[in-house]
Amino acid sequence: MAIILRLDRVMADRKMSLKELSERVGIANVNLSKIKTGKISAIRFSTLEAICDVLDCQPGDILEFQRDSEKQD
Repeated sequence: MAIILRLDRVMADRKMSLKELSERVGIANVNLSKIKTGKISAIRFSTLEAICDVLDCQPGDILEFQRDSEKQD
């Protein structure tokens, strides 16, 4: 996968639990957990905006692009 999710790192930096973030963002704990572990294939901009608002961060703090090693050649 070329997009790496770093939500867990940002949450740790902010000392925020999954439960607290899910309550403040307004999405189900299970859905936020899937985002945190990278087990998603898409994320709504509105969800990303809400997460960034609560965590006081930029989308680039949560999302990271990593080239596949095969494509670099």
